[in-house]
Amino acid sequence: MSRDKQRLANPVAESVHAAACDYRLQRVRDQLTQAGCDAILLYDPVNIRYATDTSNMQIWTMHNAARYALVFAQGPVLLWEFHNCAHLHDGNRQVDEIRDAINWSHFGAGSRASERARTWADELGAELHRHCESRPTLAVDTAAHHGVQLLQDTGIAIREGESLMESARVIKSDSELELMRWTMRVCEAGVQRMFDELEPGMNEQELWSWLHYENVRHGGEWIETRLLVSGPRTNPWMREASDRVMQEGELVCFDTDLIGPYGYCADISRAWTVGHCPPTAAQRELYRYAFEQLQVNSELLKPGASYREISERAWPIPERFYANRYSFLMHGVGMGDEYPGIVHWGEDWETTGSDGVIEPNMVISVESYIGEVGGDQGVKLEQQFWIDAAGAQPMTVRFWNDDWL
Repeated sequence: MSRDKQRLANPVAESVHAAACDYRLQRVRDQLTQAGCDAILLYDPVNIRYATDTSNMQIWTMHNAARYALVFAQGPVLLWEFHNCAHLHDGNRQVDEIRDAINWSHFGAGSRASERARTWADELGAELHRHCESRPTLAVDTAAHHGVQLLQDTGIAIREGESLMESARVIKSDSELELMRWTMRVCEAGVQRMFDELEPGMNEQELWSWLHYENVRHGGEWIETRLLVSGPRTNPWMREASDRVMQEGELVCFDTDLIGPYGYCADISRAWTVGHCPPTAAQRELYRYAFEQLQVNSELLKPGASYREISERAWPIPERFYANRYSFLMHGVGMGDEYPGIVHWGEDWETTGSDGVIEPNMVISVESYIGEVGGDQGVKLEQQFWIDAAGAQPMTVRFWNDDWL
């Protein structure tokens, strides 16, 4: 098939994007005020994107501490950007000032890391004391222990900030939902391309590359995993795409985990047969179980339902599939997989369960994996929903195998 397949037109008005950015920054400030914090220091590039609408080398800066932002509850938004990159954010309305970042990691500073860290802490401390009347309280989403201690030495009280950002991100505005719908359309284009290109004799990586291709050419950014497998590699789940050559009639399953335009996530999973052959009886049975799990659990997603109630009332996984269950029943989605992560009832709830309440304008992906321990195949399905007053509304209904049900 030609690579010149027509590209989709972006339907998002700039005013919608601007409204989403304003909403996100206010959500962060509201969380800081509620928590009694004066400001938050952000290093996670997804959190920086959420609060400031700036993006720069997102994957690289996840493991290189080369840019950071300081957001005040009542005050400015300051961005410390990688060297000579301020021009990337010309016209940005969220950021009041951009400075050169001080990288005090060993990679960035080597034997002078301690000296650079002290300069970093002194600069941040000066800004906090300048904008706060009393001893500042600073939330931090992620930072090295040494840096936290240096900030405390400047007279700053430090508190954990990851939960503040997750709480801010959990409720989407109408403008955010519009951006997420566009990301889902881009994801659909990639999945359609995979469906069209899939044929026996391809390897898994070749098929997976088409999702990247359509995402990137539509302004998308990256894909968080490489979860596409075929044949016996579908059981157990969590293997990533390989150079295995796919054979006609085998199952192929994938999980998009796609970070698309504007930094938003489209997170769905589907299962097909290679060559789009009719399924075997065993394949059909696995698919029907997985689809039933999604349908039953999605019906529990109503405003006011507690996470505990959802876990307790979720579809009972048949015993022969239980050991290979997916780690979550469902989880939030926004600029990636987000809070909440709702786990299975029983041992999972006892060890990791955390309660809360479903609210309108949350976005939730419901998960299923069905495959026996030692089985020769399995089915992974996932569907993304947004929550309105009536319950869970699917963000896409495409690529189900209706004739398998």
